[in-house]
Amino acid sequence: MPESQHATASSTAANPASPTETVVVSGIQPSGTLHLGNYFGAIRQHIALHRRHEAYFFIVNYHALTSLQDADALARYTLDVATTYLALGFDPDEAHLFIQSDVPEVTELAWIFYNLTPVSHLEKGVSYKDKVAQGLSPNAGLLNYPVLQAADILIYGGTLVPVGADQKQHIEMTRDTAGRFNHTYCPDDDPLFPLPEPHILDDVSVIPGVDGRKMSKSYGNTIGLFDEGKMLKKKVMGIVTDSTPLDAPKDPEQDNVFALIKLFASEEKQAEIAAAYRAGGYGYGHAKKELLGMIDAYFAEARERRHKLEERPDYVRDVLREGAKAARAQAEPMMDRVRAATGLISARR
Repeated sequence: MPESQHATASSTAANPASPTETVVVSGIQPSGTLHLGNYFGAIRQHIALHRRHEAYFFIVNYHALTSLQDADALARYTLDVATTYLALGFDPDEAHLFIQSDVPEVTELAWIFYNLTPVSHLEKGVSYKDKVAQGLSPNAGLLNYPVLQAADILIYGGTLVPVGADQKQHIEMTRDTAGRFNHTYCPDDDPLFPLPEPHILDDVSVIPGVDGRKMSKSYGNTIGLFDEGKMLKKKVMGIVTDSTPLDAPKDPEQDNVFALIKLFASEEKQAEIAAAYRAGGYGYGHAKKELLGMIDAYFAEARERRHKLEERPDYVRDVLREGAKAARAQAEPMMDRVRAATGLISARR
């Protein structure tokens, strides 16, 4: 899973096994300040989707614990994600925004799924192996990440899951989990969970950071969505380029600055800048100034909205609280059906 992107699912609230109405469900991880890679890889599409369908978006703070054990930072990043979504145009009157841990039914469902999941399948996880190779602790949370993700998707009856290409295997695991539960606990003609399909989002890996590697909080090479002023200028002007002289022709497709310019510029503007690269006399400094202006202009309105939202933290919390109420209204009846299917009776009822 990309460090800030979770799963998005299309489902129906009325009958999860027989979807007739599209409901979008998506999560994003609060493990750091959101950056251009997060925006163009997932957030931009989330904002577009939330107005087209009934939608539930959650901030996956349980998942963030696999790599972040700083309580103050996690709390700060969680509210920061919510503020960022609202600043970028997320309308809480159109869809629901909430915190993962405010829906405890998700972790209850995950425990049930743990008992259906072979450890060997989790150990083969490509994302798990990659994260361990990058230096993350191979803790049980990281190993079981796909099981909790399956609960996030299936508790809402998810059927279509837009994710990054690196998350396709996790959706396959989710399908396996749904199938095992249905086979174990449900009649063949009445499965409780549908088998979700992946829908691959834009490839975040094509977005370079200031050092030329994939833009990632773990590399410390990001350009934040709301960086401005001297900080933004310092980052953009510090983007790594080669040593080709100013007067010499350059290949725009091999340049990190041009790769970022393409995120913002129209096709006509891209062609104009690419031609300047190839003609010579156009330096990387010129390209960086173009990019700086594009970033500043693109996020100007959202940046202003964010400044206003930062003065209204109670409003942000109210949005999250109301979103959680709506999410639990979906999760609770699903868990009632799961408990009945598995024989988890309660003496309290």
